[in-house]
Amino acid sequence: MALQLSKMTAGRRDGIPKRIRLKKDDVVKVITGKDKGKTGRIIEVDHTLGRVIVEGINMVKRATKPNPQRGIKGGIAEREASIHVSNVMIMTSGGIATRIGSKVETVGGKTRRVRIARKTGEVLDNK
Repeated sequence: MALQLSKMTAGRRDGIPKRIRLKKDDVVKVITGKDKGKTGRIIEVDHTLGRVIVEGINMVKRATKPNPQRGIKGGIAEREASIHVSNVMIMTSGGIATRIGSKVETVGGKTRRVRIARKTGEVLDNK
């Protein structure tokens, strides 16, 4: 059901952020909801809906039919559901939840934009 943003009506576009600064493999902390206070690693980012899937967070039970051809055993399986990006904050290496800012850095004549932690000023990009 992932629609293109250009085809969405104004009412459907509410709650979808213009830019998501979170990336796959970022460690985030949940700030609201049933899993408030838990931390996990981002598995997937959905830019069209403004949601992320975080490892071990927002677990839901799904009934699955057995499929011997694919080797799937039937029963009730638990998996992660998506959570809105506004409900998570990125964690610094020191374990502090923070907002994300950006800064232009020049290294050896090349300029690039890096993500920084607003609280500590620490560079969040690993590369």
